[in-house]
Amino acid sequence: MTPGSVAFAVINATDMQVCEVYETAITNAVFGDPQPDLADPWYDLKLCAVTADQPPPARGISIRTDHGLADLVAADTVIVPSTPDSVLRGGSLPAEFIEALRAAAAGGARMVSLCTGAFALAEAGLLDGRRATTHWMYTADLAARYPAVDVVESVLYVDEGDLLTSAGMTAGLDLCLHLVRRDLGSAVASQLARRMVVSGHRPGGQAQFVDLSVPDSDADRLALVLDWAAAHLDEPLTVDGLARRAGMSTRTFFRRAQAATGLTPLKWLLNQRVARAQSLLETTDLPIERISAACGFGTANTLRRHFTALLGVTPTDYRTSRSTAPAR
Repeated sequence: MTPGSVAFAVINATDMQVCEVYETAITNAVFGDPQPDLADPWYDLKLCAVTADQPPPARGISIRTDHGLADLVAADTVIVPSTPDSVLRGGSLPAEFIEALRAAAAGGARMVSLCTGAFALAEAGLLDGRRATTHWMYTADLAARYPAVDVVESVLYVDEGDLLTSAGMTAGLDLCLHLVRRDLGSAVASQLARRMVVSGHRPGGQAQFVDLSVPDSDADRLALVLDWAAAHLDEPLTVDGLARRAGMSTRTFFRRAQAATGLTPLKWLLNQRVARAQSLLETTDLPIERISAACGFGTANTLRRHFTALLGVTPTDYRTSRSTAPAR
């Protein structure tokens, strides 16, 4: 897929909240800095604001932009950051902003929200009948205020195809990298994440927060074992075996791993294996049988079943659309 234009849509560029500044920074880091050695062309990022050209406030941070709502409507992807605190307390968003969001969606734009930006998409009616999430502190408010939205609690992000929503702070970065993975493939997303020194792939279903009661010593051992498992996906891995390697009972390991990743150990392994298969499909011309063995699926049929169930496309079709490997 061609990256296209990305509109980062804020209400007021001259009076931004701390969370908006953070989300502006991560969005610019992912989409705004060209990466010609990874993909060329890269994304064309524009900061679009309802109030774009006003004197800076007496406090806070001011960002000047020449892009307004017309640029938002024309974008291929629209990203809405956190909404102002006044909106979360029951206030309203500018009518022209809501109309611009509706017009962009009607024009075929991919609509994305970070953190409480989901309230703006919901106000525009774009989330009606769709799954969505937001920061865990506001999921109940989102559900109560917009009952037509199927609010999913405690996940990092939700991908509904043309509508994507994330939880707060670092989950927004996870969603941005997920968009790169969708557009340009897992190999590009992984290399970009490595440059940013962040986790290459946290699946959207992972929990927003971990159980802080996990002792540091257990967390260290668990991290080492999960890293080891990710490097040995071609081997037969069991929960009992990983628990022994971590020096824990199976029950304790299961509980600790689920608290840390938001997934059961077997579900975590499945995600890791599919992610490895994605990378091999994109960057090598290995036959499906070899890839299935390298990822620990055993047979090509097993790989096809899990890959298709998780990503909605067969490995062969995925390779055709994303491969960067030279032809034989």
